[in-house]
Amino acid sequence: MTGLPARVLVTGAAGNIGRALRRGLLPEIAQVRLSDVRDIDGLAAHEEFVPADLTDLEQVRAAVRGVDAVVHLGGVADETDFDTIKGPNLHGVHNVFEACRREGVRRVVNTSSNRITGFYPAGTLLDGREAARPDGLYGAAKAFGEALGSLYADRFGLDVISVRVGSFEERPTEPRHLHTWLSHADAARLYRACLTAPAGLGHVVVYGVSRNARSWWTQSAGARALGYAPMDDAEDFAEELGPYTEHCQGGRYTDYEYGGWAARPAGDPER
Repeated sequence: MTGLPARVLVTGAAGNIGRALRRGLLPEIAQVRLSDVRDIDGLAAHEEFVPADLTDLEQVRAAVRGVDAVVHLGGVADETDFDTIKGPNLHGVHNVFEACRREGVRRVVNTSSNRITGFYPAGTLLDGREAARPDGLYGAAKAFGEALGSLYADRFGLDVISVRVGSFEERPTEPRHLHTWLSHADAARLYRACLTAPAGLGHVVVYGVSRNARSWWTQSAGARALGYAPMDDAEDFAEELGPYTEHCQGGRYTDYEYGGWAARPAGDPER
């Protein structure tokens, strides 16, 4: 691909990233199909809404049918118990890849997460080729999605870009964001690069992060070939945020009880 595809499906389009892309990128695409389990109001002339439950393969196939590329944003967006995560984030990502295989869609932008590597020490520079060290079930599920992306690229010839989204915020609001911030404008630049990259990529992992001076993440050669050029820097907000003092990159997301599913047994000492 050299330009934006003419027909794009966005799953999970009612979420934060979906809403931001509808403002910053999707108006440039001729036909946009938005999908979610929640209704989406205020459709533009170039948009249509097709509801789909990610756990239902036939519904996902119907949403995928006839498009040129898929931006997969759908799923549970934070840490919670396994029973809640497994449907949208495990079955769901499988169904998206499988629907694309069956319907002949070759380009999938798979929204992954920096939470795949949350247990790496703060200050360690990562480029997406290191082993997963997820900070919870949410991150582990995203690692499964990346593994599926690799499988469907190698075995079935799909082009899959897995975007390890950082802290997606309008502006940084806490010290961790000095290292992890992804601005709304840079997210639009990144997803545009993923949709316009040449065919034949295979599976590529790219960190979804702005041009932060203190970033823990760089890009592999494969990711740099996408042509993503971030412009925003969390350093502009450094004076109001203060230093990051946690030991791991995941910060609070690595806490024993974060997400509510792993209550600490009585007498179990804190690590």
